[in-house]
Amino acid sequence: MRVVAAVGLGFLLAVLWFDLMFDVQTVGHHDTELPPEVLVSIAAYYRRVTTTARPMNRLVAATMFVALAGLIGEIVRHDVGAWVAYPSLALTAAAITLAAGRTVRNAVRLGAQIDAPARQSVLARTILRDHGLCFLAIACTLILQVGWSR
Repeated sequence: MRVVAAVGLGFLLAVLWFDLMFDVQTVGHHDTELPPEVLVSIAAYYRRVTTTARPMNRLVAATMFVALAGLIGEIVRHDVGAWVAYPSLALTAAAITLAAGRTVRNAVRLGAQIDAPARQSVLARTILRDHGLCFLAIACTLILQVGWSR
């Protein structure tokens, strides 16, 4: 189960890294509205990965499920100590809940470019914060899983 969890978490970390490569375009812009070229770049990326990449975009959701299943399996099988297993599950569940509950919806909306530039800018900045939190949670989980397992 440790391998299943680690592979799933590693894949999710890689996906978050790619998302962050686009999200960081928002950094350093302090006006309410991001420059048009930044919004177009980020929106095109999210349109591709959330909408036009079907069915491949379903792989991320499936990997989330696999990672959670691996972490739950660790608990059931006592593959790792409780001090690794439960924080790992909590961190991963929190990241997945944030992604499923807000980040994906915001990314789809940004990709559609149906809002005014000011609203799109808020969405882009919110997505950056969400992805940063998710990256931190998944990275900490991987460190726990790989570095401090029994």
